[in-house]
Amino acid sequence: MGSAVSADGTRIGFTRVGSGPAVVLVDGACGFRGSGPMAGVAGALSGSFTVFTYDRRGRGESGDTMPHAIGREVEDLAAVVGAAGGWAFAHGFSSGAVLALHAAAAGVPLRALSLLEPPLSFEPTPGPDVRPEIEALVAAGRRGDAVTRFQVACGVPEEFVASARRSPGWPALEALAHTTAYDLTITATPPDLAAVTAPVLVLDSASSDDRMRSWADGVAGRLPAAVRRTLPGEWHGVAPEVLAPVLAEHFARQPAS
Repeated sequence: MGSAVSADGTRIGFTRVGSGPAVVLVDGACGFRGSGPMAGVAGALSGSFTVFTYDRRGRGESGDTMPHAIGREVEDLAAVVGAAGGWAFAHGFSSGAVLALHAAAAGVPLRALSLLEPPLSFEPTPGPDVRPEIEALVAAGRRGDAVTRFQVACGVPEEFVASARRSPGWPALEALAHTTAYDLTITATPPDLAAVTAPVLVLDSASSDDRMRSWADGVAGRLPAAVRRTLPGEWHGVAPEVLAPVLAEHFARQPAS
C-alpha cells in the first residue's frame, strides 16, 4: 500500500506487488482496488513484473479535487508512474484503456500499452450525452439509479444490470456513482491516437458484441504501432489467467529502459 501526490495535490492510493519491470493497471468504470478485475490481473503478473493497481480519483482511498478533468486523471496516472520509477508499461480496461491512451498521447512515459475493449466510437453521429442526467440523479441522492442509467447507456445487457442491483457489491457501485460521469467525459473525448508512438496491444473478448469489436478495430487501425488480438472470454471481460500471459508476452518484447 502506498500513495502518490498528483500535480493538483490530490492523494492517489496505490498497491504494489511483485518484482520486475513496472506495470500500471488502469481500471474502467466503477473499478478500484477494492473491487473489479485488476487485483486478479496483478496477482497473475506479479511473478515477472512489479504491478501497480491504483484508485482513480474519486474512488477508494484517492481524493477527488474538483473540477474533474481528463488532464487531472492523466496527471494522477503520471504520479503513479513516477512512484513506479519514472516509466512503466500500462494495461487499461474499458474507459481505463482510453485514459491510458490520453496519458500516452500527453507524453506520460509509458513504454508499451495493452488495451482491453477501449470504448471509443468513430461513428460520425455520437449517442446522447447522459452525463447531465447522471449528475442530477447523484445530486438527488439517487445513486443507484445513476449507476443503472450509466450501465444502460453503455449497452450493458439487461440481465447484467439486474444481477448487479441484487449483488452484495451494489453498495460499492452506488458509492462510485458520481465517477461514472468522469468515465463518460474520458470516452467522449478522443485522444490524439497519432501521438501514441508506444507499441499497443488492442484486445477484445470473443464473447463480446460487435460494437465492442468495432471499438477495438477502430482504435487499432488509427494507432501508429498496434497489434490486434481477440481472446477467449466473457461479455466485456477476459479472465486474468487468460489475459495475463498475453500481457506478459507483449511487455516482455519491449525494451525495459
